[in-house]
Amino acid sequence: MEDTDKLVEVLKNFEQEHRDLDEILIQLQEKNTVDFLQIQRLKKRKLILKDKIIDIKNKLEPDIIA
Repeated sequence: MEDTDKLVEVLKNFEQEHRDLDEILIQLQEKNTVDFLQIQRLKKRKLILKDKIIDIKNKLEPDIIA
């Protein structure tokens, strides 16, 4: 049960960071002076987080084939 609690906590942190990155990207793209390299790095980090979120969700709720 401890492992599940840890995974849920990590999942929450990853989801929050993913949302934060989304907000940062929106703000950066609205500016006229945009650092495309920075945006690219943030998008890459966001994709990595998305993969980690999916992985943790799969561990918490594995697919059951009937």
